[in-house]
Amino acid sequence: MPATEAPAAETAPAPSADPLAEAPRSRAAAWWRLGVLVVLLGAAAGSLLLWSPAEVLDGGLADRLPVYWFAPLFALVYAVGTLAFVPRPALNAAAGLLLGIQEGVALAVAGTTVGAAMAFGLGRWLGREALRPYLRGKVLGALDRRFTEQGFRSVLVLRLLPGMPFQAGNYGAAFSGVRFLPFVLATLIGVVPTTAVYVAAAASASRPGSTAFLVSAGGVAVLVLGTLVGLWRAAVARRRSRHAAAA
Repeated sequence: MPATEAPAAETAPAPSADPLAEAPRSRAAAWWRLGVLVVLLGAAAGSLLLWSPAEVLDGGLADRLPVYWFAPLFALVYAVGTLAFVPRPALNAAAGLLLGIQEGVALAVAGTTVGAAMAFGLGRWLGREALRPYLRGKVLGALDRRFTEQGFRSVLVLRLLPGMPFQAGNYGAAFSGVRFLPFVLATLIGVVPTTAVYVAAAASASRPGSTAFLVSAGGVAVLVLGTLVGLWRAAVARRRSRHAAAA
């Protein structure tokens, strides 16, 4: 009798990944990264108990460093100060007192842009995945679409608005769909007016009758007034939305 061939062994299909098992792990990892972001920002803010960026910038830094090291270090200290939630007017005032108007504006704008880029990177890498599902509401969803579709224009308007919290704009953009390069370019351009006003006011504070001081003081007054008007309009809009929802 001819030998019969043994049936070929059937190859078992490779087990497929279970999306229901993967989803909880992915969400947990996202929330862990968000926790790391919160800890980092809390540590940066808490470090102000040990040092003050404004005092470092205004403490003879230019006299202790070569010229080629001073500019990048100044911008880096300024950037870290923004991450630690130091108000930008205080940092701009230190730049004006230490460097004068032209160099002070240039390095303050550079430090602001570097700080914004650092905050954007941290927010996009550590926090966006966890908070992205919460951008699906009517208002937040509309804002997210605007930043995604018109990133440069939206960030530019955000930077030009007086009184807008700097870090809120950074992390709000990071959690949205705006791309990195338009965000950085819009920040670089949009912070120039407010930065110039505060730097010039501090640089000319010792000459209160000078044209530079009067112009910068008027600019500060306009910024304050614009902030108050913006807060009033936001409060009116919130009241109207509540009335419309109750009707």
